[in-house]
Amino acid sequence: MDNPGSSIISALGAGSGVDFIKLADDLSDATFAFRRDTLTGRNEALEARISAASLIRSSLSELASALGDRVRNGDLAPRAQIGNPSVAQVATTPGVTPSGTYSLEVTQLAQGQTLVSNGYTDADELVGEGTLRIRFGTVDGASFAEDTARVPLELSVGPDETLASLARRIAGESGGALDAYVANGPDGAQLVLKGEDGAASGFVIEGESAALLPTAQPGDLSYLSWNPASDTGELRQSSRDALFELDTVALSSASNTVSGLPEGMTLTLTATNPGAPTTIGFSNDSGAISAVMEDFVAALNDLAGLLVQEAAAVGGTLGNDAGARELKRDLQRLTNEVVMPGAADGEPSTLADLGLSITREGTFRLDTERLNATLAQSPDAAAAMFTTGPFGVFATIDNLARDNTLRSDPGSLGGSVARYEAQVERNDDRLERIAEQQESLRTRLTRELAAAERRVSSSQSTLSFLQQQIDAWNTQN
Repeated sequence: MDNPGSSIISALGAGSGVDFIKLADDLSDATFAFRRDTLTGRNEALEARISAASLIRSSLSELASALGDRVRNGDLAPRAQIGNPSVAQVATTPGVTPSGTYSLEVTQLAQGQTLVSNGYTDADELVGEGTLRIRFGTVDGASFAEDTARVPLELSVGPDETLASLARRIAGESGGALDAYVANGPDGAQLVLKGEDGAASGFVIEGESAALLPTAQPGDLSYLSWNPASDTGELRQSSRDALFELDTVALSSASNTVSGLPEGMTLTLTATNPGAPTTIGFSNDSGAISAVMEDFVAALNDLAGLLVQEAAAVGGTLGNDAGARELKRDLQRLTNEVVMPGAADGEPSTLADLGLSITREGTFRLDTERLNATLAQSPDAAAAMFTTGPFGVFATIDNLARDNTLRSDPGSLGGSVARYEAQVERNDDRLERIAEQQESLRTRLTRELAAAERRVSSSQSTLSFLQQQIDAWNTQN
């Protein structure tokens, strides 16, 4: 920034030979240098602490999140087994621990209605002007019961509409309720319409011709009309629900994918097995639990190593941080933390029961012998420790992460970050005030030195005049 006094002194002429501009700058800078440098140094240290605390906090949150993903994705859920895998595929709901066995007998698969129109010469033949309406409901023999809750598909058909373009419009404007295309076979070009699965997804076609005398022939829209009472072979497949028995209880579904079943099961029915029920069971995946525990221990060691590095008593960025100390204590207590408070006597309830142990050096290790013993003796109870409920391994680590990252708690890492950020903000305010004070001092010094320069210049002019007079007197004498 240019010194405002420089133009004044330049105009007067620097008669003293002293650079008063630089002198004012140096004096004002030196006056506040110590305070400014001290605050800047404090901010640099605080920023380093914020960075270290945020890194540890982020690592802890990522550990909880990754563990939650493994649990929610069903990686640890018991695996479904079905005696006859051709009948159905079985899936389970993530976070649910199914058990027991079930019998399954499928007598009918769900299917959609398929309708094939009478023939046309080719796909580009005009279908005739008018209105084509498709209503949805239940087709039962020669009768049709409309589902009044569903809006019919109604198309205005112009004079240039062909069989192919009409098929594309039906497929595009039905909202997925119908598939439509033109098939070319021995009977010519035929419009094929396929509905969704389920008994209530049947449909009828009403072609209202714009002709004065509808002919019900190719080229007249009424030719495409169909209802079950007038069927002459156009109906190739009727819509129907899936019928099956689960533990001898008769059930039905409009879709072959059936959810809302006990134990969070979802069945995808693929074939029938009347008179030959198959069995569905569940087995715990001990290998998956062992793999997760290995990954969990490795992640804990990464976190513990980072904490040792950043929170070392000597030389650590967070050596005296309350939040870091609290997290250290939490990790040391982790192995004996009761994660299943409602566990029965003899059932696993702590992370130590799953093989988690801690060494004298403060690192974690997996006691595979104890983990394998737990999996062998209490496989169901071990699997139940990996759910998304209020208790278990995930809930424990999630609570640990939340408690240690809470900004409102001054004893947590989150509280440490909030405190350091507040200190940086206060120091920034002080630095801003120092800058204002320094600028004010520099301006004042410049004015005062400018005045001194004028006095020096005036004195030098007087001295020069007197010197000239003395020289003149000496010459005359």
